[in-house]
Amino acid sequence: MLGILLLAAGQSSRMRGQDKLMQTVQGTPLIARMARRALATGCPVIVCLPGHPGARAAALNGMDLNLLAVADADQGMSHTIRAGIAALPPQCTGAMILPADMPDLTETDLSTMIDAHDTHPEAILRGMSADGRAGHPVVFPRTTFSGFAALSGDTGARSVIAAHPDRLHTVPLPDRHALTDLDTPEQWAAWRTRQR
Repeated sequence: MLGILLLAAGQSSRMRGQDKLMQTVQGTPLIARMARRALATGCPVIVCLPGHPGARAAALNGMDLNLLAVADADQGMSHTIRAGIAALPPQCTGAMILPADMPDLTETDLSTMIDAHDTHPEAILRGMSADGRAGHPVVFPRTTFSGFAALSGDTGARSVIAAHPDRLHTVPLPDRHALTDLDTPEQWAAWRTRQR
C-alpha cells in the first residue's frame, strides 16, 4: 500500500498576502481539490499542514484524511517531508510526495504513478512532462525512508534521490502536468487564462 503525503505546509510567501492553496478552482479551494484527487486513488492520505493550519484545515472538514500539523514547517520543505514520512502507517510500502499547489495533476496521473510503483516497488519514481522534464509527484519506496531522517532546509528530498541514482525511474505524464505549480498571482492568472 502506497501512502500519499499532500504537502500543504508552505507559507505562500510569493502570493503577496494571499494563500495559494485557498485559491478557488471551479468553486473549490485548491487544497480540497487536491485532497479529493488523492483520496480517489484509495490510498491513505496525510495532509502536511503548517503549525497553525487555520483555513486550510477547515477546507478539508469531512474528508477521510490524516491532518498533520508540522510545527517547524517554516524552516523549509525538507522538515515537512521528514515529518510526513515519520507519520506514515507501518504497512505503507512507499510514499508519494504530492505538492498541493499543482492543479494540473489529475487522479489519472496519480493512478499512473501508483501503477508504476506496483510494477517497480523498489524504484524511486518521478513524474515527467511530455517534453521530458522531471517534476512531481515523486514516489519513494520504504527502503529509502531512513534517508529522510536527516533532511533539513528547503531542498525537499533531493538528497534522497541523489543517494540512489540507480533506482531512479521517470514516469511520463501528459503535457505539463508534472511541472505546473502556481506560486505567484501572475502564475495563477496565466493558468486561469489557459483554462478558459
